Amino acid sequence: MKLYSYWRSSAAYRVRIALNLKGLEYEVVPVHLLKHGGEQHQPYYQSINPQDLIPTLVDDDLRLGQSLAIMDYLEARHPEPSLYPQALTERAFVMQFALAITCDIHPMNNLRVLKYLKHGLQQDDEARDAWYHYWIRSGFNALQLLLDDRDWQGPYCLDEQLTIADVCLIPQLYNAHRFKMPLDDFPSLVKIEQACMELEAFRQATPENQIDADS
Repeated sequence: MKLYSYWRSSAAYRVRIALNLKGLEYEVVPVHLLKHGGEQHQPYYQSINPQDLIPTLVDDDLRLGQSLAIMDYLEARHPEPSLYPQALTERAFVMQFALAITCDIHPMNNLRVLKYLKHGLQQDDEARDAWYHYWIRSGFNALQLLLDDRDWQGPYCLDEQLTIADVCLIPQLYNAHRFKMPLDDFPSLVKIEQACMELEAFRQATPENQIDADS
């Protein structure tokens, strides 16, 4: 398998974690989102992913974008170890948690939005960071409440079982740290991060450990 990735892409980070947790071998193909006007807009990459987005997984004849779709495919193709709980209510919970991140938090703060704030709307770094912090805080408040409502015990989002909820949360926390977002109000999220980062699958997937890091 090949994973077209960018080291700081949250969506690619999620897929790297999932691949590592499942013990799957894959080749990372870097796609720089800033150089040359963004390599994701180059014709060679558009032929792979017409959305011009990262990541894309290539597995035999399959070319698949969207991180949740990729993780769903990996779960079906390589079901063990599972990232989805068997119980219906628990599966619904982790899906809600993951979608709250991938559909509500991340889209407000991804690279396309931040670039438009700076270049399209002429906002300075202070205004950009205020925007970022607002949406992170709003989303993290909801996630913390979701955990509180189910009497969260830890160490992971679904207590003892690692799921796609954790896979989606850790990259979003990485971004919060990057933009110096205080996390004192989200103790459960911080504890989950600490537990996940003790695992090699998560450490190997971090942006700094990628072959294109700092490029």
